Amino acid sequence: MSPHRVHWHTDADRVVDSLIEKLGKNLVVALPLGLGKPVPMVNALYARAKQDRSLKLTLLTALSLARPPVSDDLRGRFLKPVLDRVYDGVPDLDYVADLDSGSLSSNITIKEFFFQPGSRLGNFNAQYHYISSNYTHAARDVFDNGCNVVLQMVASRDDRGSTRLSMSCNPDTSLELRQRLRDSGRPFVSVGVVNEELPYMCGDAEVSTAFYDLLLRGEPHNHRLFSVPKLQPVGGVDALIGLHASALVPDGGTLQIGIGSMGDAVAHGLCLRQKDNARYKDALIRSGVLTPDKRDMLKTIGGTAPFKTGLYGATEMLVEGFLHLWDAGVLKREVYDFWALQQLINEGRCNPQKLDEDVLLGMAELGVREIRGKDFAILQYHGLFNNHCSYRDGYITAPDSTSVAANVANPHSRRVLASQCLGERLINGRLLHGGFFLGSAGFYERLRQLPDDLRKKIDMTSVEKINQLDFNPRLYRAQRINARFINTGLKVTLNGAVVSDTLQNGQVLSGVGGQFNFVSMAHQLLTGRSVIMIRSVREGNGHAESNIVWEYGSCTVPRHLRDLVVTEYGIADLRGKSDGEVIKALLNIADSRFQPNLLARAVADGKVEPEYAIPPQYRDNTPARIAQVIGELRKTDSLPAYPFGTDFSDEELLVAKTLKELQASGSGALLDILKPLGKLPPQVHHWLEVLGLSGTGSIKDRLLERVLAQALKRAFKQAA
Repeated sequence: MSPHRVHWHTDADRVVDSLIEKLGKNLVVALPLGLGKPVPMVNALYARAKQDRSLKLTLLTALSLARPPVSDDLRGRFLKPVLDRVYDGVPDLDYVADLDSGSLSSNITIKEFFFQPGSRLGNFNAQYHYISSNYTHAARDVFDNGCNVVLQMVASRDDRGSTRLSMSCNPDTSLELRQRLRDSGRPFVSVGVVNEELPYMCGDAEVSTAFYDLLLRGEPHNHRLFSVPKLQPVGGVDALIGLHASALVPDGGTLQIGIGSMGDAVAHGLCLRQKDNARYKDALIRSGVLTPDKRDMLKTIGGTAPFKTGLYGATEMLVEGFLHLWDAGVLKREVYDFWALQQLINEGRCNPQKLDEDVLLGMAELGVREIRGKDFAILQYHGLFNNHCSYRDGYITAPDSTSVAANVANPHSRRVLASQCLGERLINGRLLHGGFFLGSAGFYERLRQLPDDLRKKIDMTSVEKINQLDFNPRLYRAQRINARFINTGLKVTLNGAVVSDTLQNGQVLSGVGGQFNFVSMAHQLLTGRSVIMIRSVREGNGHAESNIVWEYGSCTVPRHLRDLVVTEYGIADLRGKSDGEVIKALLNIADSRFQPNLLARAVADGKVEPEYAIPPQYRDNTPARIAQVIGELRKTDSLPAYPFGTDFSDEELLVAKTLKELQASGSGALLDILKPLGKLPPQVHHWLEVLGLSGTGSIKDRLLERVLAQALKRAFKQAA
């Protein structure tokens, strides 16, 4: 279809009719990763395929979001009304329920390249159709699978009488995919579905209505957005790991972090470093990272002082933590889209706040000669040239109509440009480039309410630009100085290979996503580093196993890309080290319960000398020591459980803490059975009813009710 003949619709079923009319009954549909799926439109298409078995439907997507399931135990009964409130008005993706239950129709196929973590374990259909792909290859793979329909939720804004659209949360692969489809000549239809709840974001995500062949709008599509509520506290171990990682980030650098407790912990650590540096350094000393023998490493790789120049974000995912970094004055290093200009800023030869002739001379010294029309447009957009000059056919015309060659190496041209065409200061810099976003309802509201000057400094764009250097290597190398790409892993082998997405039996937990991209890019950048955060131990059902292992039957990042690894016990710098040195460094940040066997295996396989002993200072890597450190730092609020707030109400949070304390107290709580209850406040009666403990049920339930009533009564009294 021609992208210039736009048709607005209000009925999703009519759009389905139009797709079948134009493309036939083999629809291969691309849906954005995560939030950007237009759920009512997707459900209408899915319902049609279920009804009409002659319609072959293939959905190509990633991260199909679904409300978390709850069990019928005490925790589940507590969470249900909370989740009911959080997801009120958020429509479900109908195909997810059928995929989970194994009841997909034979004419429907769902292929994903990233799962909601752990959601598809043991699901044959999902595991069979999983596509293992780097994020930067996702658009290619979707295209190669025969995509002929693109569905996307978009934001809209009136701009001087015309409607502008924004891909908002998901320009990540959509921009590249559409270009591939257009270049191929393949018949396809692109559908944009306007949701007025979606924040309008700037940058490459902004498009005209002509970008889409069909546009859909109306009340059914203005639903609340799927959110990831802030309910789970950041555990002490995760908080400590994030604190350690935050010391690896240098001032004036580039940052990438992801969603989840460790990402939040990194962002909080950076905020603490900026706002209360004394407390930050004290936390690092207590945790064992900022010690005399490690100060040089932190000084060389990262830093512990407050930020003067600040950070720039180059991150596939815009997470809420970045807004808190902006609030704290950490996210403040702006970048510009001309390589020589950016390099001069990096070298201190261009002051963005006060431009002079030296910047033109500096560009010439870097090898810039004739300025092309496209270059002039970029430089004028960023304020290097003022709006009173113009470009045509290799010449720049000054405000007094003097025309000179557009060549900064020409002394005469440079004098005229400096005297008449130079701007006062640089403008339209970017604080962050992001590919997609997903987060809490509060995060979305914050994005909706962003002041325009900050909104314009966030450029939502394609991962082919963010996750690699290929698109514009010279520019991205200049922008992404001192990059720290921080990701999480599941396990690391003693030779430095990282496991992040798949179990050794082949079952996929999540997906590669952009992790390999960023690790690889860190090695390509002169001052870039990859940081992988891993809990040293996995615990469950009373059993503990080391996440630092000798070998594992799956690999996300190969050993030859090993770099920085962080656990709750410290930091291992693996880049450029020999195998033996890598093994020793990882043993130093492993849990001491597993160090002897790991070392014995390394010795047995001829990788470490038999007489080697782990240094004494690393032999006390125990849960007891870490628990003590965490307890101390919790008391000083250096490691808060909810660094960026919670979606629990105050009362819900009080009940949640009470339930957790009750579970931890074990048999000690049974003494409350013997105590008289007395009069219970109304809140206690309410929560006992919510939890299904209202005077009925088994003897066990009635005993539990009595214990819980005592605990809640105390909690509400103390909070009063």
